[in-house]
Amino acid sequence: LWLFRFTMRRLFSTLRSTVDSKEMKKFQLLSHKWWDEEGEYSALHSMNDIRVPFIRDTLLNMRNHHQLGNPLSGLKILDVGCGGGLLSEPLGRLGASVTGIDPVEDSIRTADWHKSFDPILAERVQYKSSSLEEIVEESVETFDVIVASEVVEHVADLEMFIKCCYQVLKPEGSLFITTINKTQLSYVLGIVVAEKIIGIVPEGTHEWEKFVSPEELQHFLESSGFSVKAVNGMLYNPLTGVWSWRESRSLNYAVHAVKCGRQDESGHAEPSPGTGCQEPSATAGTHL
Repeated sequence: LWLFRFTMRRLFSTLRSTVDSKEMKKFQLLSHKWWDEEGEYSALHSMNDIRVPFIRDTLLNMRNHHQLGNPLSGLKILDVGCGGGLLSEPLGRLGASVTGIDPVEDSIRTADWHKSFDPILAERVQYKSSSLEEIVEESVETFDVIVASEVVEHVADLEMFIKCCYQVLKPEGSLFITTINKTQLSYVLGIVVAEKIIGIVPEGTHEWEKFVSPEELQHFLESSGFSVKAVNGMLYNPLTGVWSWRESRSLNYAVHAVKCGRQDESGHAEPSPGTGCQEPSATAGTHL
């Protein structure tokens, strides 16, 4: 096993980065604004109203017991692309041990600064200016959960990103992703309207070419050793500033996937018994 892990670390350290330098520059300019709830990241703040319960309730349904008041106690969570810690903090308050990583150092400084106001988070949440590949080199099969919320539409190599997630997750660990579908509607509403007309997202934040459809994301996940358990549509109302769950996945959507087992030397996944990883992908759907 140690030889396999050493080989995987060397493999990921020599492959090209998932970090897109152009994307880093965008977020560098806004790194001091993460905690302005009325500013450029207001939609991400309000997204916590549905993404935090989605993560919490899904994990609770998979556990036999939990600590009252700290339902995620005992779980190690990696928040990839954590920005200023908007999702890391509420997960830490639910009792999880959270590691938030982001390649933008100024965002990590903002996250550390904001965390310092809440003593409860001091031991539960830690931040690192790091890429996902660097975590692979030091933390193979370390985390129970990975969250990548509004991240995959910014990475340089999505397939590589998913494979890295597989490596740092424990067998039967959970991966949560929220992102934007690649549709004509997402171009019109997500870029033209949201960025250029009403400005609820800074102009240039998104590139439609990097959006990913649920079908394509599911393909990447399943070919990398994950079993997709849920794909739920999400909708943001810019007039009310409120997110809600929807059957339609034509704009935003959330995915929950479970790591099936270890990969063999050829890179194919070996299913873990009892994980449901042999179920057909058609079973993935809404469960909220």
